Amino acid sequence: MSDNFLHQIKHGGVQKKIGSCWTEKPEFLSHKDLVRRASSLVTDSANTYLSQTTLALLDSLTGYTKAINNLVTLHKQYVASISKLTPAEEDAVWQVILLQRQEVIERQKDCKRFESCWMTAINLSELAAEAAFNAGADQASVTAQSSLQVAQSQVEHVRQLSIEAEKALKDSKAEDSERLQKVLSTAMKEDEDIPDAYLRED
Repeated sequence: MSDNFLHQIKHGGVQKKIGSCWTEKPEFLSHKDLVRRASSLVTDSANTYLSQTTLALLDSLTGYTKAINNLVTLHKQYVASISKLTPAEEDAVWQVILLQRQEVIERQKDCKRFESCWMTAINLSELAAEAAFNAGADQASVTAQSSLQVAQSQVEHVRQLSIEAEKALKDSKAEDSERLQKVLSTAMKEDEDIPDAYLRED
């Protein structure tokens, strides 16, 4: 065994062949190298979580915006044709409006749930980017920061559309409709009349 080979072993220079490439064995990597490698793995996981939560939030915001726009359209059509509707037709239209309003409420709940997950993903990605930078994994840090910027930009754009839709709903006065208020008041009264025994979980 040559002196040079012994020197390589002593100083962690032994490599193994994987395919056509030579790579250092993990047991001969320094702590600095191992920390840098681990930080890169962390950023990969954080980026994956951020990507999934961003997609979920974008889809939920888009669905929420579409549901609001549909509700505004239905209400405008109702107002424009109210004088031509029979009582039965008006009742049928209101059933559709109420169902659409319920969809808006459910979509809004989805947005809040996924936004909470997304904010957690943002915080994790920021920490991962900082950890990678401090560990010397510059490329991983840059990638994480880039993913953060893209995710935030995408969400901000779609969120702005939902805000505009909410404003359109407010301007339409759909939520201030006298009939809607009567329906909501009746529903609240019915809930109050339900005995506590029926509201308790087994």
